[in-house]
Amino acid sequence: MFKSLLQWLFYILLLGLAAPAASHTYFFGLTELSVNPNNRHIEVIHQFTAHDIDNAIAEIEQIAFSPAHPKYELYIRKYLEQNFQLSQKNQPLTLNWVGLEINKGKVIIYQEVDKHSILTGLVVKNDLLIDTYAKQINTVNYQDNTLSGSLTFTDSKRIVEIADKN
Repeated sequence: MFKSLLQWLFYILLLGLAAPAASHTYFFGLTELSVNPNNRHIEVIHQFTAHDIDNAIAEIEQIAFSPAHPKYELYIRKYLEQNFQLSQKNQPLTLNWVGLEINKGKVIIYQEVDKHSILTGLVVKNDLLIDTYAKQINTVNYQDNTLSGSLTFTDSKRIVEIADKN
C-alpha cells in the first residue's frame, strides 16, 4: 500500500508540473550571444520559462524535477550541453558553464567561450525544448563590434550559421 501511495503522489506531482505548461500556448526561448569587448570571449545567456525547462527534464529523466531538486543545476547543465552547441569550421567550441539563476519564473543560464571571439561563420545548434514542445521557437540574438542579427530555431530548423551581412 505504501508503494502504491508513493506512485500516486509521484503522478500527482508530475501532473502538477504539467498543469502550468498547459496554461500557455506559446513556447519560446531567448539566447544572447555577444563578444565581450574587454576579454574578447563569447558570452552566452539563455532565458526560458522555468516550468517549461523543468517539465522537459522531468519527462526526459522520468523524475520529479523542480528547483528544489538537489541536482537541479547539474540536470539543466547536462540538458543544455546536449541541446545547444556552437562550432566553427566543423570544430566544436567548448562552452564553459558559468551558472544559472531563477528569477520571476524564468531560468537564466550563463555560459562562455573563452578561446574564441569571432561570430561570423559560427554554427549554432539549438534544439532546446523543441522535442518537448512542438510549437517551441528559440531565438538567438548575436552581436559583436561589426555584426548583429537574429536567428530563429524551430522543429524544422535546428542548425543555423551566422553569416557576414556584407
